[in-house]
Amino acid sequence: MFRVYKNLGERILETGLLGEKGSWVNMVNPTPEEIEEVVRCIGLPRDFLEYPLDEEESSRIEVEEGSVLIIIRVPVIRDSIYDTLPLGIIITENIILTVCLEELDILSDFYSGRMRGFYTFKKTRFLLQIFYKTALQYLRYLRQIDKKSEEIQLRLHRSTQNEELIRLLGLQKSLVYFTTSLRANQVVMEKLLKSHLAKDAEALGLNTGLIKMYAEDEDLLEDVIIENKQALEMSDIYAQILSSTMDAYASVISNNLNIVMKFLTSVTIILMIPTMLFSLYGMNVELPYQHSPLAFWGIILLSVIFAIFVLLVFRKRNML
Repeated sequence: MFRVYKNLGERILETGLLGEKGSWVNMVNPTPEEIEEVVRCIGLPRDFLEYPLDEEESSRIEVEEGSVLIIIRVPVIRDSIYDTLPLGIIITENIILTVCLEELDILSDFYSGRMRGFYTFKKTRFLLQIFYKTALQYLRYLRQIDKKSEEIQLRLHRSTQNEELIRLLGLQKSLVYFTTSLRANQVVMEKLLKSHLAKDAEALGLNTGLIKMYAEDEDLLEDVIIENKQALEMSDIYAQILSSTMDAYASVISNNLNIVMKFLTSVTIILMIPTMLFSLYGMNVELPYQHSPLAFWGIILLSVIFAIFVLLVFRKRNML
C-alpha cells in the first residue's frame, strides 16, 4: 500500500499522483507490483525500496542514481513486546518517500496534519522532523519499560515462580534492541551533521545537492542528536539496572523456594512422630500396655507431647 500527500497551503491532502514535485509518498508493506509502479514512475533504484522491507536492515546512508536512501530503526510495540523496525527515507530532486513494513505512529502525525511546521516540499526539514519524532518515541517507550519493570519487581518480592523473571527478560531483550538501534541512528545523524559542516561533503559519501540544510535545520539536527543521545544513555542505564535486578531477584526467588522447602520439611518431620508411634503399636506382636483401656489415649498424648517438643526445638533454631 502507498499513499501520496502534498501541502495545499497549510493543509495536507492525499493526491494519489506519483512523482508530483513537492509530494510525499508513504509506502507501507508494499507489494511487488506497487514497488514496480513506484520504480517506473519515479525512477528510483529498486534496492532502495526493498532494503527497508528487511526487518534486520541496519541504519545507514546510501547514494545512488541521484537519490539518497537513509535507513533508521524506529521503535514499535508488537503484542505488548517492544521492538524496532527499519524505516527507509528516500530523497530525490522532486519528492521524499518513506517505506516501512508497518504503519508507524511517528508518521501518522504528519499526514493527519497534527505536526506543526510540516511541509512536504521541505524535504530536509521533514527528514529531521522524522528523526526528532523517532527519538521522542524511544524516550516514551523507555519510560514505559521502566514503569513496567518496577511493577514486575513489586510482584517479585513474594514470588517463587519464573513468570516475572521471564517478563523482565523480555524487557531486557527490548532494551538491547533499543540500544543497538539508537547507536546506529546516532551514527547516521552525526554523519548528516558532519557532511553539512565539512567543506568537502562528497568525501563523506553524501550528496548535499539533495539534502540542503539551512541554519535552522542545523539547530534542529543538533537537538535531534541530543535527544537521541539522551535516549541512548537511558537505554544503557535501564539495561544495566534490569540486568542487576534480574540477578538479584533470581536469588530472591531461589531463597523463597528454600524457605518453602524448609517449612515443608519441618512439617513432615513433626508429622512423622505420631506416624512412627502409631506404626509401632500397630504391629502384630506383644506390646507394653496393649490391653490397657487407656493405651490409645496414651499414645495420642505421647504423640502430641513429642510433636510439641520438636516444634519448639525447630522454632528456637528458626527452622520453622
